[in-house]
Formats: sequence, structure tokens, C-alpha cells
Amino acid sequence: MSSQPPESKAILPPTILSALQQFTSPDSISSSSLHPFASNPEENLSSLRKLLDTANQAAFSLNTHLTLPPSNQKLLSLYRQGTSISHAVQQADQNVRYVVNSLRKRVGISFGEDIPLERAQLPGWFLKKLLHWGTSAGMEAFNDPERDGHSTVVLGGKVLVVDIDFVVDHTTPEHPVVDVAACKTSYAIPNSTSTSSTGKSTSLDGFLAVAIRAFLREVQKDDAQRDSIEAARVGRLLSDHFAYLMKLDHLALSEGEGGLRWFTFIDRMSLDVEKLASSEAEALIKQERAYKMPLDVFLMRSHALPLPYLTTPSVTFLTYISPLAYLKLLRTSPKSTTDADHLPKLDVPFQHLRSSLTFHPRPPGATTATLLLSPTAPPAYHADSMSMSALDTRSSSTLVPSAADMEHIFPAGREAQGPQGQQFTWLLDFTEGGKYPGVVMSRSRMHEIELVVNPFSSFDQNTQSVSMFGTGSWVDLLLNSQAPISPERYTAVYVSPTGVHPPLQLRLNTPDEPGFVLEAIPVRSLKEVWSILEIVREQCWLNETLTSCRWIPEGLDIHDTTDDLEDVKVTEDDLQAVLKGNAQPRSIPVNVSLPAPPPPNPLFSGIDMDATFALGGSATPQHARIVMTVPERPPISGLVEIKVTFDSVRPRGVEVVVNGAMGVDLRVDLLEEVCRRGGLFGLPGRVWKKAHEPL
Repeated sequence: MSSQPPESKAILPPTILSALQQFTSPDSISSSSLHPFASNPEENLSSLRKLLDTANQAAFSLNTHLTLPPSNQKLLSLYRQGTSISHAVQQADQNVRYVVNSLRKRVGISFGEDIPLERAQLPGWFLKKLLHWGTSAGMEAFNDPERDGHSTVVLGGKVLVVDIDFVVDHTTPEHPVVDVAACKTSYAIPNSTSTSSTGKSTSLDGFLAVAIRAFLREVQKDDAQRDSIEAARVGRLLSDHFAYLMKLDHLALSEGEGGLRWFTFIDRMSLDVEKLASSEAEALIKQERAYKMPLDVFLMRSHALPLPYLTTPSVTFLTYISPLAYLKLLRTSPKSTTDADHLPKLDVPFQHLRSSLTFHPRPPGATTATLLLSPTAPPAYHADSMSMSALDTRSSSTLVPSAADMEHIFPAGREAQGPQGQQFTWLLDFTEGGKYPGVVMSRSRMHEIELVVNPFSSFDQNTQSVSMFGTGSWVDLLLNSQAPISPERYTAVYVSPTGVHPPLQLRLNTPDEPGFVLEAIPVRSLKEVWSILEIVREQCWLNETLTSCRWIPEGLDIHDTTDDLEDVKVTEDDLQAVLKGNAQPRSIPVNVSLPAPPPPNPLFSGIDMDATFALGGSATPQHARIVMTVPERPPISGLVEIKVTFDSVRPRGVEVVVNGAMGVDLRVDLLEEVCRRGGLFGLPGRVWKKAHEPL
């Protein structure tokens, strides 16, 4: 976000230099947000339009001055001197503005919560803090005085009312303890004649109660354990929750009858998607004949796991989890826990999963997407009311046939505008409100996402001009985003943890496909969300698999082993092993490639219209794939090709195909299990070991 400070009085008269110099600031145009699925695409687009207008005006001014060339050399010298002085002044002013902007926009910088040192003052201080959060969000706040250890705070908007009961334990007078006794939300449309306009949300009640308890738990710790910075972070989150609820309050009030849908549709949709997740888990359990389904396999083979009211008063979808993150979750799970009957039967308890995903910072390897209502104008293609259900569906999960019929259309923000005529759009956010970076995506998968939300778009035509602002390949953006030059290859060394095969010298050919950072996508329906998350899941599988190794641009490996190999002494046994053909190599070369999908049809921007309308759905997409080639065992010449493809139909979510390796008995199910556990790049070593086993 590149918000500029208020314009100050001009130091010097405007010139061509000063007009163009404002665009040289590092934060004037963000190169990572020059696509429609960034957090603030309209802001950068307006900056680019302003740059074009300024460039046209500057060109017109220069052409005008060329018709009257000055002949006074002294005047030219004064012009140069004035330009130099003006440039220095403008540069200094711009640097100061950039520093001030950077300091204002710092994320995670806090001086901590001003917690009173005397614990006896803590209850009164906390209640005042809670009232301040409510009034800052636009709520009316009331507080009943404490009586018999109980106190009540009422926070209300025009539609929403939040009643919070607190209990204060004065067993130790100098050390009182405050806790949430009950939290109840209710809402009703003022002056409504409909008896069905009142309601409540038990899920929202629990979410607010948990958020308030988290703040109380932190501020009431002992002095040695209390973290005022963490308390300030939790307090800001609670304040943001109140502000978000007030957005819904304004929309519900402006809509009148039926406005309560802004509060109730999240609960209704959450129940439906949780039932779907439970049905998919039951189907997988029957297929695998297991008691509980592993979380990682569930995410690979079914729809994304819904987690309502995880970090915001909305629904969050767990899209993908890496093998290492899953292993950590599994090892830290409590021994005996029971989940609710309506939740999927998974090997990681939901309470432990939710607490791990809400921990700050979020554990690496977990990709989540949150459905949020954002105060931004909807894109132009959202104005088209034509139903595109035959084109915007991309579901590869067939575990529950009824899942294709499930649909929830999100309330449209244009039907009920917020205060001051502000419009709202539903966004699928992958950054958790800007706290974390987005997902690195290849151009082909970004194009697939664009076809989901706007089937007749021209994103593929626009990406050619957009990609010039980014890196040469999406792999560079993932592995080496700070490098000014895109290398042709990356190298890595894969060492077997048990030493069953020699080290693998991996050489990754960089695909010639630009990359983008996916941050937020405007969505209108649940089907769009499902389709987008399936595309993102495949990209996350590629990203996490690649980042499991330490890749170095070819030619920059500082640990060169050439000199070490020259110093190795060769023995008689080594010579005999070479003559007999059973010498073990010091390393095995492996070439790794990432095949790109075929280019789309330029006539219909990638849509096979005949297949689409004939089959009643979108054309079958090409799934993510990693291809590895390794030499055959001597004396056989040629290469062994190992293809690992993302496939939600397979028991482990991936399909392994080995071409070559003549005479080697390989169990594909075991190789797929190795991929599931994060050992994909060790498959060539396992094939080599199997080929060299005695018959």
C-alpha cells in the first residue's frame, strides 16, 4: 500500500523534473501488485495512469520548447544550475517523505500495551480499554458498575448488540482475576415489522469470548512472563473484529428488511461446508479402512478444510499443509481428545489445529484463505449478472457427488452500500490481512484463476505486459526473489537420512514462465472459492516440495567439491569395483523439470468451448507435475524418467510413474507414500538402490 502523506506547500514552482520525480520513490508503484489479484490493484493502476498523463504532458512541453531554442549560453548555464538545485531539493523532500511513510506503515512494530503495574487496578483498566475499542469502532458502549464480583459491558451498533458478562475473583484482594462469564450477541433491524428479523449467533459468541479471554490471559500473567507487545497485538486484533462487525452493521441497517443476512449467511454456509467436509472424511475412511483420516491426505484429496471464526468473524479455509508442518502438528497433538460429531474425523484434533493456526507467527507450511468483506469497489466483471456456473466450476473431488450441487451466493455489496456510499466486495484473502506474504503462483495457474472468476477475461493477453515488472520465472520469485538476474538452473544436494544411496546432485531447469504473488481475489460464490482453492492447492504442493531443498543458482555454489575429489586417494578395491561394474558413485546426477501446461486457445482465452458446453463443465486441466531423469544402471544406456503428478484420486494425492528402470521391481504405492512424507526428491535414489540390489 503506497498511501502518500498530505500534500505540503510546494517548495519550488512545478517543473518537468519535479513532475516526474514523484514517481521515482521506491513506494510510488509496487512491482509485486501489478495484477488484478493483489491486495490493492486499483491503487497501482491509478498511479500508472497518472504516470502516463504526466509523461504525455512532459513530452508536449518539451516539444514546445524545441521550437524556440535559446541562444544565450549564459541563460543555458543558469538553467542547468537551477535544475541541479531543484533536483537536490526535490530529492531531499522525496527522501524525507519516503522515510516518514515507511515509519508509519511498519508492520509488527509496537511499544506494547500500557498495563498498570498495580494488579488491583487491572479490572478497571481492562473495562475502560474494552469500552475504548468499542467506541473507536463506532459502537455505543455502556458499562454497569461491578456488583458482587460481576460486571457487564454492552457494545451496540444500530443492528448488532454484544452483551459481555465478566466475573472478578477477589479471593486475593491485591491480585484480582477477571474472566469472561458469558458473551451473547443479538441483532435486529430497527423499526422492522418482521418477526423474523431478530437473531443471534452462538459461533460469534464463542469467537468474541475466546478473543477477549486471550487478551485477559496475557495481561494477567505474572510480571516475569507477561509480554506487553503480545498483549498489544491481541488487543489490536480484538479492535479489528469490532470494526469488521460494524461494517456488517452498517450494511444490514442500510438494506432494511432482510439485512440480517449479512450476519447469518456465514453461519449457514459454515454448517453446510462442515457437513461436506465430514462426508468427504467418511468417504475416505471407508476407502482406506481407517479409524481417522490423516489431515494431509484429507487436504490433498478433498475440498479445503473449513475453519469458521478462526482469525476473523468469517470463515477460513485450510488449503494445504506441508509434510513437515503436518508432522509437527501430529507430534504435538494431545493424546486423548474428542471432537464434535459434526466435524470431520481427522488424526489432528480440531482444537489443537485451530490453536496452532492462530499462533503468532503462523507455523510455516500452512496455507490458509479467509473470506472477508472488504471496503473496495467490485471489479467491472461482477456487474454481469449472467450465470456462468457451467464455466466457473473446477472441482476434481468426486468423494461426495452432492458437493457439485452445493452453492452459496454471497450477499452483493452493491445492493446495500455502507456509510458515505462506500461499496464492498467479498475477497478471498491469502495474507491474513497483510500479516503474511501471499502465494507465489505461475502465470498459467493465475490464468486458470482468472477464468474461474471471469470466464471470458483476457488475463493471458495482459500478463505479457505485466510480467516485465517481475522476475523471469515464478521459480525465481519462490527461491531467489532478490536476485536481479534469473539463472538458467538451480542446484541442490539431496542426502539420504539413512544413507541408503549416494547423494543426489539435483539440477532444476528454470521454467520460462513468469510468476506473481497471489494476495486477494474478489469472489461471488462458494463454487468460485472451491475452484480457486483447488488451483492454489496444486501450486502450494509445488512450492512446498521445491522449498524442501536448499537450491542455489548454478555457478554460485560456494561449497565446490572439485578440489576435494582430486585429493581423494584411489585404492585397489576401488579399481576392482570399477572393473566389475559395481562401483558406487560419489553422487548421482538428477535433472529436475517442471512441465508447463500447453498454451491456451488464443481465440477463447484458453476455454475449449466445444468441450465445455458439450460436457456441461470446464475442460480437464493439466495437474501440477515434477519430472526427474536419472541415468540407467550400467551397462544399460539411457535414462530413467520419474513423473510425480498431483492427483486427488490417488490414495496419497499424487501419482508416480517410472519409465525405464528395466528389470527393477518397484512398488508404486510405496513411492507415493514417500512423496506424501516429503521425500519426493529422494525417489531417484530409491530407484538406484533397487536397481543395484542382488537378484
